[in-house]
Amino acid sequence: MASLKALYFVPYNACLAVAWLYVLILTVQALATGGPSTVYATAELPLQIAQTAALMEIIHSILGIVRSPVSATLPQIASRLFLVWGVLYPAPQVREHVLVASLLLSWSITEIVRYSFFAVKEAFGSTPAPLLWLRYSMFYVLYPSGITSEVGLAYLALPYLKASHVFSFDMPNKVNFAVDYYLVCILILLTYIPGSPYMYTYMMGQRKKALGKKDKTS
Repeated sequence: MASLKALYFVPYNACLAVAWLYVLILTVQALATGGPSTVYATAELPLQIAQTAALMEIIHSILGIVRSPVSATLPQIASRLFLVWGVLYPAPQVREHVLVASLLLSWSITEIVRYSFFAVKEAFGSTPAPLLWLRYSMFYVLYPSGITSEVGLAYLALPYLKASHVFSFDMPNKVNFAVDYYLVCILILLTYIPGSPYMYTYMMGQRKKALGKKDKTS
């Protein structure tokens, strides 16, 4: 059973580590050659593929084939999908903002380390100490920068989402149900207030479990 699990999770995590490495390379190249305004156009498709593939992690968590609880996996993946498909996709006006560059840098570095960590762990049963440390330490910087970028871009997109009326449904209609996507986005932004501290403290707890003994003896 363990070997069958590894046959799936090793290539899954390895492929996503490579995908995010490609996003990082494209982001750095765009910053070096064209500046922040060119980042999204350069990395758009790889970003969409890499982040959408993370949907499988929610399924993994629901099925119980990974240790990560749904309460931690769902908000993290859902918030990123919201940014990719619910903000950047329907609001091209914010795609050239500098926050896109900080978003992709934060996400890609985080995911390269995370997916590499899980790929190595599934393949060999353990991970090198430097990779273990990176997995449970880089969030101190990358979580705040990523969350700030997410919230900033979603906030900047609000006027455009309201004006375009994208993803909204007015009454009357066949299902007799109205949806104002602008208000939905505001509600999603409000979830960052309790959600961000929860995810940060969750990772602090995970770090203590993984590195606590080492920190005490060092």
